[in-house]
Amino acid sequence: MPDAPGGGRWWETAVGYEVYLRSFADGTGDGTGDLPGLIDRLDHLEALGIDVVWVTPFMPSPGADHGYDVADYRDIDPPFGTLADFDRLVAEAHARGIRVLVDIVPNHTSSEHPWFLDALSGPASNKRDWYLWRDPAPDGGPPNNWVSYFGGPAWTFDPVSGQYYCHLFLPEQPDLNWRNPDVRAAFDDILRYWLDRGADGFRIDVAHSLLKDPDLRDNPQLSEIPPGADPMNAFLSFQHLHDMDQDDNPGIFRRWNTIAAEYDALLLGEIALDDFERVRRYTDGGDALHRVFALRTTWMAWNPAYVAESVRDLATTVGPGVAWAFSCHDQPRPVTRFGGGVRGAERTMVLSALSLALDGMPFLYQGQELGIGDGEPLTGIREDPIAVRNEGAAGRDGCRTPMPWAEGSQNGFTTAPTAWLPSRARPSAETVEGQRSRDGSWLERHRELLGLWRRVRHLADRPAELLPTDDDLMIIARRGRLVAIANLSEHPADAAVPEGDWSVVFSSRDGVGERTVEGAVVVPAESALLLRG
Repeated sequence: MPDAPGGGRWWETAVGYEVYLRSFADGTGDGTGDLPGLIDRLDHLEALGIDVVWVTPFMPSPGADHGYDVADYRDIDPPFGTLADFDRLVAEAHARGIRVLVDIVPNHTSSEHPWFLDALSGPASNKRDWYLWRDPAPDGGPPNNWVSYFGGPAWTFDPVSGQYYCHLFLPEQPDLNWRNPDVRAAFDDILRYWLDRGADGFRIDVAHSLLKDPDLRDNPQLSEIPPGADPMNAFLSFQHLHDMDQDDNPGIFRRWNTIAAEYDALLLGEIALDDFERVRRYTDGGDALHRVFALRTTWMAWNPAYVAESVRDLATTVGPGVAWAFSCHDQPRPVTRFGGGVRGAERTMVLSALSLALDGMPFLYQGQELGIGDGEPLTGIREDPIAVRNEGAAGRDGCRTPMPWAEGSQNGFTTAPTAWLPSRARPSAETVEGQRSRDGSWLERHRELLGLWRRVRHLADRPAELLPTDDDLMIIARRGRLVAIANLSEHPADAAVPEGDWSVVFSSRDGVGERTVEGAVVVPAESALLLRG
């Protein structure tokens, strides 16, 4: 597998792609996406210009949270395939120059994991301290005021032992006790298991929340929770001082880093913190996580000043540690958040082009290359547990509808009569087949962008810097002999070009159209230019 130009680490100039496995491609005809389906579509990722693919959880799971409730960390859930399929995926991906990241879920297990079943046998179990158990509060209620991301308290009562166990997500997802050295040792072995099978690293779920306050103190409450509040509003009613991002949490990943180094493997953590100074602790020095998803960019709406501020803050505070994702399986797609239709797609493309000249690692979410917004589940269909268990909550089904490969039955996702998440068919213009080889299509523009990046990324041989501008809605990023200029305003604007000989090699509006510029360049409204020196 190739290293980064100039002998750096391979992820320093890599472009990533998230595959939400159950919705990507069904290779067995049962209506659910799987590893064989992903293997069948690797040529699409290769042609797109992808260097590394993150595959969402495929390990055995009861499915309470669609695989993020793991019952066995060393096998494949039968609907997704077999270990032989995983081995074939690695081999086929590597043959195309694509690396594979396994999605590891260390904050919690399934309530059906053998560890937790053992812990349920009582306080004397040798696995009891692998989880967080506490006696009830004096009134018989939960031990503290922590709330779940998914609604309700973060504690469930076990009538057999008379204690509560902690779960920041569903009751079916009990949190592990990461202050127990046996838990840490168990995950050392799990990491090595997948690395020995050829995995190139891990996307780490909820990486910011593994350690909790040892005394399990109450979180300060910021506001009253109104009746009928959805889970996220209830969650944001507290200052999460004690249930997430403890000061010693990055130390877990320093331990993991020593293992990853033996395999030249990437550690990519989900860090859902809005304080970027706190985010930076996870990547500073390069001895813990290598890259992080700082999730503000995946939920922000199109407010140009806020978008510009967020990008600048991330670039200057976290810098090389950022994985630049503007879309993922947990939030509405950026096309939807950014105004919908062509305008939403154009705005998304601006940020995708800009990210190539910023330090870090650009990421696409499946379907982003098609310029599509959220899908539309059929009336009455609700699969996401947030929506199923909380009346009135929107849930995440819209961004998880199946990948549209072609016009016709199930948009080419499956040969089954229906998909696992039935949704309205997309028109041909929103499918891979309908956009392939069509001049000006979103797919072809993304292929032009990433193809250009492969040809010129050797020029990105210096740390990125943000150049000064007189316009808060203009971002100019320089990375060696590459410059990206993004105009987030609704009007064309002049941008100063660094001294020297520069050529425009990509426009987010037009695709590639090389021309020489000197001194200044006019950047169309809500568009980005890439320049090569």
